[in-house]
Amino acid sequence: MLDKRSGSRLANLWDDAKAEGMSGPELLVYRSNTLGSDKRVTNYGGGNTSSKIWQKDPLTGADVEVLWVKGSGGDSASIKLDGFATLYMDKLRALKGLYRGVAHEDEMVGYLPHCTFNLNPRAASIDTPLHAYVPKPFVDHMHPDAIIAIAAAKDSKALTKEIFGDAIGWLRWKRPGFELGLWLAKFCVEHPEAKGVILESHGLFTWGDTPKECYETTISVINQAIEWFERRSEGLPTFGGEVVKSLDATERRAIAARLMPRIRGLISEKSHKLGHFDDSAAVLEFVNSRDLRPLAALGTSCPDHFLRTKIRPLVIEFDPAKPDVDAVITRLADDIAEYRVGYQAYYDSCKHADSPAIRDPNAVVYLMPGVGMFTFAGDKATARISGEFYVNAINVMRGASTVSSYVGLPAQEAFDIEYWLLEDLKLQRMPKPKSLAGQIALVTGGAGGIGRATANRLLREGACVVLADIDATALASANEELAQAYGKDFVRPVLINVTAEEQVVSGFAETSVEFGGIDILVSNAGLASSAPIEETTLALWNKNMDILSTGYFLVSREAFRLFRAQKIGGNVVFVASKNGLAASPNAAAYCTAKAAEIHLARCLALEGAEAQIRVNVVNPDAVLRGSKIWTGEWKEQRAAAYKMSTDDLEEHYRSRSMLKRSVFPEDIAEAIYFFASDMSAKSTGNIINVDAGNAQSFTR
Repeated sequence: MLDKRSGSRLANLWDDAKAEGMSGPELLVYRSNTLGSDKRVTNYGGGNTSSKIWQKDPLTGADVEVLWVKGSGGDSASIKLDGFATLYMDKLRALKGLYRGVAHEDEMVGYLPHCTFNLNPRAASIDTPLHAYVPKPFVDHMHPDAIIAIAAAKDSKALTKEIFGDAIGWLRWKRPGFELGLWLAKFCVEHPEAKGVILESHGLFTWGDTPKECYETTISVINQAIEWFERRSEGLPTFGGEVVKSLDATERRAIAARLMPRIRGLISEKSHKLGHFDDSAAVLEFVNSRDLRPLAALGTSCPDHFLRTKIRPLVIEFDPAKPDVDAVITRLADDIAEYRVGYQAYYDSCKHADSPAIRDPNAVVYLMPGVGMFTFAGDKATARISGEFYVNAINVMRGASTVSSYVGLPAQEAFDIEYWLLEDLKLQRMPKPKSLAGQIALVTGGAGGIGRATANRLLREGACVVLADIDATALASANEELAQAYGKDFVRPVLINVTAEEQVVSGFAETSVEFGGIDILVSNAGLASSAPIEETTLALWNKNMDILSTGYFLVSREAFRLFRAQKIGGNVVFVASKNGLAASPNAAAYCTAKAAEIHLARCLALEGAEAQIRVNVVNPDAVLRGSKIWTGEWKEQRAAAYKMSTDDLEEHYRSRSMLKRSVFPEDIAEAIYFFASDMSAKSTGNIINVDAGNAQSFTR
């Protein structure tokens, strides 16, 4: 049976009022977005749609038939007009005369750019011939779990006939490409009444004479499969039944917080990975089942699945009834090494003379009974999407194994897609990673002026950032602002009072669960106070010490614990102050606490060096704009100390600097980025003053 938790039947979302008046290309975008809006129809980046549209040739003015088809790498749910490749149909048909057979199939991809209509730069996908040669104007190719469950069953052909009769055909497994396009064309000619076809171990093709008919056929076929599975599987055990019970949600997250940094460290030797944790009901049902291990060993079936998940996962042996996490941690290195050996054997047994070199041999998916699933990839979005794809694979295995026997893709077929030369060329065309790609940063005081500017700078370089702050309202605002700018996968908020040990510990644990660990700590939480020494109360003194000294100690300690668990180094940047080096009148508590920060950083630099943990300090001065510190009493107190009005303070600080320049949050963020990046890879225990020049704060 399929997963019923997300609802049963698909809704027909076609809206005639919305579609009315749309052009042919606009209707294609509308159809694609509507199909992609439900992940039960197709997963992220999966499937493709096309329309054959008559348009004016830009050179001759003649009416020509143009294939609009989803370009390589696009996503149906979010695709726009510029996401589609456009090709002359007469030229695509002419390619049949150039085809030299299966042994030369890949060379046909090189001809596709010669078919481009209107100089469209969007690259055509490998599925272009499948759409071009179906003799219908509108074609959908989707990867619904309900259909792939049929396609991945041992008796797939018989099930297709039983469920759909002659309305939907069946074609045996064939790697996507020109030959499969010819097979599909032949099927359509021989079965003119068919509305679609199931491709073994792959997915669904449907077609129609209008965009609406094509869309509605796709939805009705998927619903027919869902209904059949519900009837056929009623009362039957799923995955052989449950053999272990899930731990409660709090325990599951606590275990994830302990394991994910250790997994991450073991698989990030060459490039840092980002993690994602999923303990949804569908995942727990699978990892707690009797058939977990045999089904996981069979691997995924649909090419779209295993390209993102690898052909099979790593199962972490664990008994939730006797939850010995320490034993799991002790075995992790051996388990991961064993997986690498297995992957190397898969590569060696399947490779061809011209195969690309072996890629990362580590698992992407890690399954743990009673706990859930961890997925790791080069960025957070890919880690999350890989998890979503494996949930699709779980749904497929659930359906196929309940009504028949599940069949994974043969290792050689899987290899030939994973190490397809055309796929390798696509990977080589990927843009170079940004300087902090794969890095995870936690910024305390993240909702303030310097904190936001720092987060923005690190995000711009590809880092994932956890914003930590005590101000819930400001934190929510900063998180929303940065998530809109960089994407929700890159930013997380966490409420932390840096003086509260339990909040610091839980905040770092949350960081580990959300992203997999930590690489960069920017300790920036702060306050400022001003009072003559005789008027400085013990409470004011302690408040400065608690936040600026003890708070920096607590967050550093947790960061060091994670760094040492990961064993891939780490980076701490303290945001101290010019006042830590140069005394100021009426600010003894503040200046002393800032001096403590600087000396703590020196101590930590000594302790962390052998583990490649770097610790450095940025000293700002007079950063008025955007600073929460300068919106309260501190501004008035400093003005009083210098016997001037608050309106004159910014000019006072600017004019007293050696360079006669104001200092802004972005200037501090730039210095923090320098220390956080490899530009300062050989620097630790150092200080950068960003104060526009102040002789009193020169380091000596």
